[in-house]
Amino acid sequence: MKRQVFFISTILLLCATCGFSQSKVRKEKAIFPFPILQKKLANGLNVVTVPFNSPGIASLYIVIRAGSHEEVEAGKTGFAHFFEHMMFRGTEKYTPDMYNQVLNTLGASANANTSSDRTMYTMTGNAIMLEKMFELEGDRFQNLKYSVHDFKTEAGAVKGEYTKNAASPFSQLQEKIANTAFDKSTYKHTTMGFFTDVVDMPNQYDYSLTFFQRFYRPEYATIIVVGDVKPETVNGYAQKYFGTWKRGNYKPVIEQEPTQQGTRYTHIKQASFPPYLSLNYKGPAFSYTEKDLPALNVLCSILFGETSQLYQELVVKERKARSLFAGAAANRDPNLISIGASLVDVKDMQYVKDRIVHVLEIAKAEAVDLKKLSDTKSNYKYGFAMRMDSPDALAESLGRFTWLTGKPETINAYYALFDKLTVQDLIKVANKYFVTNALTIGTISPDEEVGVK
Repeated sequence: MKRQVFFISTILLLCATCGFSQSKVRKEKAIFPFPILQKKLANGLNVVTVPFNSPGIASLYIVIRAGSHEEVEAGKTGFAHFFEHMMFRGTEKYTPDMYNQVLNTLGASANANTSSDRTMYTMTGNAIMLEKMFELEGDRFQNLKYSVHDFKTEAGAVKGEYTKNAASPFSQLQEKIANTAFDKSTYKHTTMGFFTDVVDMPNQYDYSLTFFQRFYRPEYATIIVVGDVKPETVNGYAQKYFGTWKRGNYKPVIEQEPTQQGTRYTHIKQASFPPYLSLNYKGPAFSYTEKDLPALNVLCSILFGETSQLYQELVVKERKARSLFAGAAANRDPNLISIGASLVDVKDMQYVKDRIVHVLEIAKAEAVDLKKLSDTKSNYKYGFAMRMDSPDALAESLGRFTWLTGKPETINAYYALFDKLTVQDLIKVANKYFVTNALTIGTISPDEEVGVK
């Protein structure tokens, strides 16, 4: 249940340290140049504080490291996203209306969003009222209560959201690509879940309680507070309002994806829609110590970004494509490296596919231009840094590395990898990942079948 987020402009960047110790990454090299202070409560809840000069403003983010990735049971997909909705259904102490009224008195707003690896709850408001913010969140994370009627009402809303999203051929294709590319991995289903499971969700009230009891536990959670705050104050409120949160003992068994043994295809027939081509290769899991993921994203930018030779040919000069883009997904388990092209004419689909593959083959043998590599690495690092301009943006970034690794301070270690990338690293990942046996091709066209081979 989406709520409007209140963004406040403030100074730029913070750096990461673990506990109260100095980061091993030199300050001038760190993407976050101020300390991140951490304290783990006895129940396993990690509390992260980043004080900096944002007068009167504080952002409180709670990361639950449970998304669709943790949905391992057949017929039970979509519940992580479902709880993004249900968490606004209130408690005995604060009904939904009361919750919103208190937010208004705090000058605060709340939001939530779900992805494959996490669900994140956000609140930004008056720093003086931080204790009340903690009280609200501590209450609903431990005392959420909803009736069967409330559950079925929200399940209907989730079905409506799915139906709305599914009206987009792009959304349909992404769902089919995931389902085709994976056999065992829980990335096989999207965050929304399989449609049959969404339809059956109103009948799953008892399971919804089980899901909440499993994952809404302190060992799955991290609290991140950024803004005009002091760590001792944040830690005190965390202990007061979350210290009695009982630890759980559930760990899902997530099957590893077997090695793909050949190119796979999926297709959507859509007459009144621009033809679309998507090449999806199996990629690596996120790591803050291995260079594969940053190397892939730098290579994708060099080969398929707006300044690339292929983009200039296909989009600008030949006008066979409306757009061209590529990138590798950052997830806890191996996911996909996707290259997409929106085409002008369906008859050019094979041509565009062949041109993309040709460029990838060249990248397996030839070194990229050193200046291009340097410029692209800098763009990734400092483009990210320049977006850090509000408490929300800073908390969001730390939240990302929290759900990826469980350690927000790894933000610095990951971005330090970009400095270490060489042309040989790009050649290595091109050969390792861009192989036909690991490829899934998705297409949209007026034709009955996939129009490429």
